[in-house]
Amino acid sequence: MAQASEGAVGYDELATLKLLALEGALEGQEKVSCSALADDLDASNQTASRRLQRLDDAEYVKREMVSDGQWITITPAGESALRREYADYRRIFERDAAIELQGFVTSGMGEGRHYISLPGYMEQFIEKLGYEPFAGTLNVDLTDESVRARAGMASLEPVTIEGWEDDERTYGPAFCYPASVEVGDSIYEPAHVIAPERTHHDEDQLEVIAPEKLREAIGLEDEDEVIINVTER
Repeated sequence: MAQASEGAVGYDELATLKLLALEGALEGQEKVSCSALADDLDASNQTASRRLQRLDDAEYVKREMVSDGQWITITPAGESALRREYADYRRIFERDAAIELQGFVTSGMGEGRHYISLPGYMEQFIEKLGYEPFAGTLNVDLTDESVRARAGMASLEPVTIEGWEDDERTYGPAFCYPASVEVGDSIYEPAHVIAPERTHHDEDQLEVIAPEKLREAIGLEDEDEVIINVTER
């Protein structure tokens, strides 16, 4: 699949995307004509058409052209862009911004144990997070809805773990977001979602660190459902 051309999407296009969502294009196909959209935007037909084209190029919408307009559906990438905007406004108007992510425990590849225990990272974890994390991560496969909601983390201010280097190689930075792990009626904290700048994980996988081995502390097994409540520093 082609990479989304996000550089072509600015505030005007996001405003158009929001309008399309309000009209119902987030729930399914919505029929739109450039003239009606232009009226809603208080812009010319050419401007409305250009904004739709840019959203299409960025893969934020899918369009099906018909004789009297076009059917438009907002894609998951478009929904993620709207969620990032939403998260920004939550930071403006709500004191405690938080994002709820739901998923299922899964086995990781074992990389977390190695990297977390490296002294260049561990010293910063202790200083900046206030605890020595267990050498390993809890891996969570996110639901489709939470994959999209995860985009809102871009508006949260993380704890930055700086990159460093030794005689052999350079290690990239990582970003830690305060979090709690909720299982049934139980809530575990403190914990942090860790997002390395370089990772083999896709956006549908989340890694969580904590002072204890979470699988043992909470009694988790693969496929158990968890809710990760992510906040900012």
